[in-house]
Amino acid sequence: MDCPILVWMLSYNRPMTQEEYDKCYRVIQTCVPHVQIPYAPQSHESIRQIVAQMLPLLMMRHRRIPRAKWKDNSNQNGKRWIEQETDNPMNPTHRLKAMIGYHLAYEDRLVGMVMTQGRQREVVNLGLGLKQLCTSSAETSIPVWAESQYHKLTPLEISFILPQEKPEVVLRRLCLILALKQAYIKAIGQPIGFDWSRLEFNLPGETARGDGYPLQGWEFRMWTSNIAVLHDNGEVEEQTYQCATAFFRGTAESKFIWQKDKKDLEGWVQYLNVDQLITVLPKLTD
Repeated sequence: MDCPILVWMLSYNRPMTQEEYDKCYRVIQTCVPHVQIPYAPQSHESIRQIVAQMLPLLMMRHRRIPRAKWKDNSNQNGKRWIEQETDNPMNPTHRLKAMIGYHLAYEDRLVGMVMTQGRQREVVNLGLGLKQLCTSSAETSIPVWAESQYHKLTPLEISFILPQEKPEVVLRRLCLILALKQAYIKAIGQPIGFDWSRLEFNLPGETARGDGYPLQGWEFRMWTSNIAVLHDNGEVEEQTYQCATAFFRGTAESKFIWQKDKKDLEGWVQYLNVDQLITVLPKLTD
């Protein structure tokens, strides 16, 4: 399937004011009424959810398609796609090939959306995984945190993050594995309680297995995102995230793409920040 993948990453890189939150909340109520987000201006979780749900609006606005001209759909597994109205109802072929599948994800101060376009059955098996390169708390060491994640891993995966490895290597490898698993689980529409240890990613061998069987036909892309976050106390924190996408292309073998070249990454990953989102707010309800 020749479906191009695009990713939009929005860094929630500074505190959002009460006025900005209220404006964003009203946009969600108007344009995304099927999503119920509790009103909680002081909650980072509420802000992340709102920003995530605004990304499809931002993307369609970027394509100059009015909100009244497209419909947000979902299947029984929660997989989402956007259906655009056609100007020629006698020729629905273009509409059938113009479905936009997407998946939203967020982690701490980074919110992302992965999307692709094609026929509906081709675009829904798509997922995005984000994992910040840090432990669960400042007091938790990398070896201790890594051990707490063992229940999500297979014995082979655990062998990649043994204590004798350098802590920064353990952290990077573990976050990559977790991001890949998250992306795949979301791509197939599994619920929160899914057992992550059923999946195995052999990073050196560039293979993946589910319940012991090879995962065939998948494309996995991996990259890192670096953002600077301004906190309420005025301090600026540098954060790094391991990012991964999973997309079913139906090929004979699965493919792993390690995206390290910045110029290549710019061809399909776009970075935004809160200021850019706030600037375009008035146009999202058109």
